[in-house]
Amino acid sequence: MDLTGARWRKSTRSNGSGGACVEVADNLPGVVAVRDSKDPGGPALTFEPAVWRAFVAHAAGRK
Repeated sequence: MDLTGARWRKSTRSNGSGGACVEVADNLPGVVAVRDSKDPGGPALTFEPAVWRAFVAHAAGRK
């Protein structure tokens, strides 16, 4: 999948000290991409937007 136009954003909970952070790109049509902020050239996971929203809601305790 071509993620060239992805606009990556880091979690607002990231403290900038190189911890375990993820970056998300949700500006691409029909896909949400997730990658390790410490390895921006590495692999990225992709999800359908509805699946990503369900994951975020569940992680936040809002089933």
